[in-house]
Amino acid sequence: MEISNKVSVITGASRGIGKAIALRLAKEGSHVAINYVRNKEKAGEVASLATKYGVKAKIYRADVSDFKSVKAMIENIVNDFGRIDILVNNAGIMPSHHSILDIPIEEWKRVIDVNLTGYFNVIKASVPYMIKNMEGKIINIASVAGKMGGTVGPHYAASKAGIIGMTFSMAQELLRYNITVNAVAPGPIETELISNLPDELKDRIRKRVPMGRFGTPEEVAEAVVFLIKCDYVTGEVLDVNGGYYMD
Repeated sequence: MEISNKVSVITGASRGIGKAIALRLAKEGSHVAINYVRNKEKAGEVASLATKYGVKAKIYRADVSDFKSVKAMIENIVNDFGRIDILVNNAGIMPSHHSILDIPIEEWKRVIDVNLTGYFNVIKASVPYMIKNMEGKIINIASVAGKMGGTVGPHYAASKAGIIGMTFSMAQELLRYNITVNAVAPGPIETELISNLPDELKDRIRKRVPMGRFGTPEEVAEAVVFLIKCDYVTGEVLDVNGGYYMD
């Protein structure tokens, strides 16, 4: 797929990985619909930066865990842009508790609702428009935690493992419509989510990365671009983790 002049929806794009992906796709010439849930000002800043590449950019508020809100957002995007070609599911939350002994039931449910059900909601709302055009690219941002468990909690790992399984299933189902579905599984990436972790936990995570550093959001964005451009890849999970799996 040529990214230029396509319409991309990026969830959780007001900061971090989502912001880097939105700007990278804008640089490639894609119009971008930027989803956010809390920080309208930051989302607006991303849209402003994106328009400098000569593309159209608008912001849309929706909690991805609420299907009605998501459906309304997607309808508004289609009304504004006319179509949806690319969907990057990125919106997610990092848990506050990391041990099964300490995790409140409410936190477990919230992490699953946002990180996993949220992805399902956005895909379900978007896919009919892709089917109509018989073309589409879906990229799900998973995590190394979905493969190895990680260090930030079983609820986070479960949500990301669920994303990987959902990616495999949807890739098989949607291929008949010329829609590819892939995932990127980042290792520890230098974002606000990482920076807000306790220093002891950050040091422990960093030591597990063979390259000895956190990745950058821009490095994840490059992987997303590859999966969009390469039409012969579907049902794949691309690791961007500094060799983390070698530990």
